[in-house]
Amino acid sequence: MVLPARVRVTRPPLPLAPALRSAALRLCPGAPVDDLLAAALAIAGGSVIGAHLRWVGGEVQKVETGWRGRGIEEELSRAVGEKT
Repeated sequence: MVLPARVRVTRPPLPLAPALRSAALRLCPGAPVDDLLAAALAIAGGSVIGAHLRWVGGEVQKVETGWRGRGIEEELSRAVGEKT
């Protein structure tokens, strides 16, 4: 699937840098961001607009409302599922 032109999905190194950690917590409050096994973030215009986080015993995905249904969810799932 082709993402919107301004969106890119990245798999940042863990632990997340402070700015990415804050963005992940904004999208996924309560997620144990200090204990992640994998993370994929969708970025548009310099802002994190989506996150897929995985930890032992759970995972969560959230995409900002205006960006849903454009293939971002699928790309986040694919990216977080890749082996490092």
